Amino acid sequence: MVGTATVSNSSPLSMSLPVSETALQNSDLSLAAQKALEYLDRLKNVPLNIAITGESGSGKSTLVNGAAPTGAVETTMEPTEYIHPQYPNVKIWDLPGVGTTKFTADKYLEHVGFEKYDFFIIVSCDRFRENDAKLAKEIQKMKKKFYFVRSKIDNSIRDEKDGDPELNEVNLLELIRDNCSKELQKLGFESPKVFLVSSLKLHLYEFEDLWKTLDKELPTHQRNVMLLALPNISADVIEQKKQALEDRIKWYTLASAAGAVVPVTGFSDAFDMALLLEFATECKRSLGLMPESLQNLSNVSSIPLEDLKAEIKSSLGTDQLNTTVMIKVLSKAANYITSAAAELEASPISVFGIVLAMTSSSVTTYTALKYILTSLTQDAQQIFMKALKLCTSV
Repeated sequence: MVGTATVSNSSPLSMSLPVSETALQNSDLSLAAQKALEYLDRLKNVPLNIAITGESGSGKSTLVNGAAPTGAVETTMEPTEYIHPQYPNVKIWDLPGVGTTKFTADKYLEHVGFEKYDFFIIVSCDRFRENDAKLAKEIQKMKKKFYFVRSKIDNSIRDEKDGDPELNEVNLLELIRDNCSKELQKLGFESPKVFLVSSLKLHLYEFEDLWKTLDKELPTHQRNVMLLALPNISADVIEQKKQALEDRIKWYTLASAAGAVVPVTGFSDAFDMALLLEFATECKRSLGLMPESLQNLSNVSSIPLEDLKAEIKSSLGTDQLNTTVMIKVLSKAANYITSAAAELEASPISVFGIVLAMTSSSVTTYTALKYILTSLTQDAQQIFMKALKLCTSV
């Protein structure tokens, strides 16, 4: 589906990726397509292991379920693994608090197998204690990242407001943050950063700040894995997801050269339908449009599931994905897609620093993939705004 290849020094879309330069330079598009498929498969299997630790009752299991509904329950003495329901390569580990084991902080890390975790979240629902500080210092020695999270912020605010209904919430949050920071300073941390989080309402307070910090500090591939696995905590995060998925479109376009094609009414070019369905499924999974994700949002927001579904305009979002649904969607959008494709007809696509002249077929595929992503992103934003309107108070 992609035409001749020429080498270019200017390549804004190029990345150092496992695609055969020789295959592209020699216009061996079958081999290049196979390499693109292998790369997409590798992207989906980048492992991410997140450790969450804290004393019993600190809200660890609620935080696990808030970030990735897994059915987590309070654990006691051993690390418990919870696999993300949409991304099996993402695992969240509920670790016992240091104080609940017989081990010192250094031996504790050895006991829980610290080397397999990419970073640690240390959770407290009131104040951070000496054991938390000792653990953080041991994690530092191991050259791993850790983050302090003060959980159950919604409960703290509600309790304080019961005694003083006129209490200023912003001032209270600042007071809680200052108290946590002072406790950690006394325990030897010079400028500790504490994230105030409600595990049941991640869009409130500072969970997004925690994500922004991880966004800066995680390696690129792990950052993208974390991003796509995140619940939709803000409109900005949804747009970040869109960008991450859009970055993959050129690889799907290149990979489509290897697939069997299906004709669609309204198009002169046929489509690799299996690839379009795979990409649409990936978009739905990341953008929170799978049935399980919508049900979880309904449970958390107390908005009836049917009301959330009513915000979905694309058939790709409402129906079970299959070839019939995809053909129907593409046929309805044929005029838009072919018009947009015509504008891109002369545009090259750069892969591994090599510019490929795109044929009409590959341009149409590229444009159809962008149309699918845009449609599903709009649905995700509409659902998020619906939930946000009714789920913003403590």
